[in-house]
Amino acid sequence: MAKAKRQYVCQNCGAVSYRWQGQCADCGEWNTLAEEAAETVFSAKHDLTKGGRALDLETLDAHSPVPERMFCGIAEFDRALGGGFVAGSATLIGGDPGIGKSTLLLQAAGRLARAGRKVVYISGEEAAAQVRLRAQRLGLGNAPVALASASSVRDILATLDRQTADFVVIDSIQTMHSDLIDSAPGTVSQVRASAQELIRYAKDSGAAIVLVGHVTKDGTIAGPRVLEHMVDTVLSFEGERSHLYRILRAVKNRFGGTDEIGVFAMGEEGLGEVANPSSLFLTDRSRDVPGSVVFPALEGTRPVLVEVQALTVRLASGATPRRAVVGWDSGRLAMVLAVLEARCGLQMGSAEVYLNIAGGYRLTDPAADLAVAAALISAFSERPVPADAIVFGELSLSGEVRPVAHDALRLREAAKLGFSRGWGPKGMKGVGGISVTGFARLGELVDLMLGRD
Repeated sequence: MAKAKRQYVCQNCGAVSYRWQGQCADCGEWNTLAEEAAETVFSAKHDLTKGGRALDLETLDAHSPVPERMFCGIAEFDRALGGGFVAGSATLIGGDPGIGKSTLLLQAAGRLARAGRKVVYISGEEAAAQVRLRAQRLGLGNAPVALASASSVRDILATLDRQTADFVVIDSIQTMHSDLIDSAPGTVSQVRASAQELIRYAKDSGAAIVLVGHVTKDGTIAGPRVLEHMVDTVLSFEGERSHLYRILRAVKNRFGGTDEIGVFAMGEEGLGEVANPSSLFLTDRSRDVPGSVVFPALEGTRPVLVEVQALTVRLASGATPRRAVVGWDSGRLAMVLAVLEARCGLQMGSAEVYLNIAGGYRLTDPAADLAVAAALISAFSERPVPADAIVFGELSLSGEVRPVAHDALRLREAAKLGFSRGWGPKGMKGVGGISVTGFARLGELVDLMLGRD
């Protein structure tokens, strides 16, 4: 019998190499190649067009029942999922260590169990006593959740076959081990094989299963990328441990949209829901400070008002200026600076620029371009933006201010929080008593803020 070949698999991206090397040729990470047994390759020696079973084809207009959902009792969690957990679905949730993934899932498991659902919580990282102590701290000590500490997929599936469950939590998938694979837990092969067996159980039994995933240093879920393709829903739990709030964002959802977020605040009794995140992000905001601008971000159907902070420091000639940004795309910042200098005549090339989204919030909305530009102009000229104004709009490289989606929704949320002015693209209409000022080009905003005629 021929000896099985060995291969080296990158633990970061899953790329395969047949010789060891210090750096992965695909993702560029160092010391991530680990030796694993090569998978058996089968070759078809016969014609595959014969001997198979004919499939029953269906039409698109056939009746499909709406999938049953389980509401976990945490409204922000259900919102991010698109309306609750779907029976027979597989959900992957990832986030930084200590961000609160296990706490959130334990709270959801406890509420589902109290609602009459059969819940099983399997921990591969903690003993059952540790999970029980956390549940007691969260006020869930009497919730009928079945606990176990195990990492063998075979043992877990054998247990679930004897005890039916409606909701299963696996914490975490990187600690699971399948005895069919000859490699250590956490490797690409083990993560893929373990997840496949657990997902198959969810589809066959109709139980909703949640897999907790570790993340790499750049914030992506560790393990093979195929893991995210295998599951039905991928959730990202974001936030800084030093900040109060946490954001649960859907990255993929086969049963709903990916444009909704859930906002939580970490407290003594676990993660609490934040019904009005705008008030949270604008708490203790300093008014009449140069470089401070309020931007109405849009997360799905929910507007969230956040503070954009900018600081510029003029340097002596010949010094290399620094660009630092937290919570926004650094490439987008470079583009806004280039437009301000090339189209508006602001000489910011010799100044250090620091940009921060207050509260640790991460902006991806392109409508933040105009708010960032206003914050930079305010910081550079040392003239504050009016404290009762919100700013939003998308910029083009020509300096044009382009319209954005749902401007009325943004203005309406701002009116609820006491704002009376709106600066944005030309043509938008006032809502809720807010007076609007529209700009066709970025230069018009610069003239307004600098007092030019």
